[in-house]
Amino acid sequence: QVQLVESGGGLVPFGGSLRLSCAASGKIFSIHYMWWWRQVPGQEREWVARSWRGGSVDYAESVKGRFAISRDTAKNMVYLQMNSLKPEDTAVYVCNAGVEDEPRSLFDYWGQGTQVAVAS
Repeated sequence: QVQLVESGGGLVPFGGSLRLSCAASGKIFSIHYMWWWRQVPGQEREWVARSWRGGSVDYAESVKGRFAISRDTAKNMVYLQMNSLKPEDTAVYVCNAGVEDEPRSLFDYWGQGTQVAVAS
């Protein structure tokens, strides 16, 4: 079993910055991907940033140029640096990872999320 725990959320003013962290722990053989999503009540979950094993990343258009995803593979962690925050970025940010707990046994895991609120 693998656990994902996010941290770093909070309340920031318009134009502010936050850095979110997500730590994966448990039985981990290999992590294939680590993504960030966000969820607003009453709306569909939206993917924000994706980091793949091998180093490639991509971003939703709504955050491109403002957010940056990075990973520390040695620590099984993923980060989301969020700059120039806007009120529409307010959401619960959730970490998602594809983890092999043993070779050829890949499962999708989700964290509980961390709240980000941007004041207008």
